[in-house]
Amino acid sequence: MRNIVGSLLLTCIPLLADFYPPTMESSIASANQKSLTLSRPLPVSGMSGAIVHRFAPTQSAITGYLRYEGGRNGVLVDNEPITHEELPSVKQKAHAGDKVIGGYLYNTILILAPDADSYARIVESAEKNWIHPDLYAMFLSREGDQVPTKENLQQFANEYQIGLVYIVQKNRAVLYDPISRKIVAQKPASKLPAKGQFPFFMRLDKIESGWFSKDAKGEYYQLAESIR
Repeated sequence: MRNIVGSLLLTCIPLLADFYPPTMESSIASANQKSLTLSRPLPVSGMSGAIVHRFAPTQSAITGYLRYEGGRNGVLVDNEPITHEELPSVKQKAHAGDKVIGGYLYNTILILAPDADSYARIVESAEKNWIHPDLYAMFLSREGDQVPTKENLQQFANEYQIGLVYIVQKNRAVLYDPISRKIVAQKPASKLPAKGQFPFFMRLDKIESGWFSKDAKGEYYQLAESIR
């Protein structure tokens, strides 16, 4: 019975073939301080891209990140590159010829949804590496943060190698890029709970305060709308 109900509820969040932006490679044609020109456009304006510099024929590393602005334009964003212990720890500038991976890690997605049913429908709707919000809840508890913010979502994405955050908002679902801090896709969502209370779904019982605690009070949709 539960499987039948789950299958019926799957239609509550419409599926669009192009909802998830694809990962695509480009390169830097020219760089002028923070402004970059790419050799070819990326799929979606606002998406982030990892900049990969080759230090030697067999050694390359992510040295920075950009936000795609449309056309062939990009701009550097402040985001600490992944640590590479075997390479020099220097602040590498973006150079012409550096590879760009647009939509880096876009297949790994954290979900923020108003209830367990919505969460289950999203997971069933596409083959992705879905990240359960319990992991994010533990991260917030460790950091001492009460609610999701652009800042702690970016920090969480860096630490846990997350590419996107799937956020169910009032009447729509959005894909939020925590590195560029931009929404890169959206689609309608219907038959969601009228009031999304948090915490919506927890397998943990050790969160003492904040959005995911047992004593949390507030309205899910109001906070979800503020992350944009």
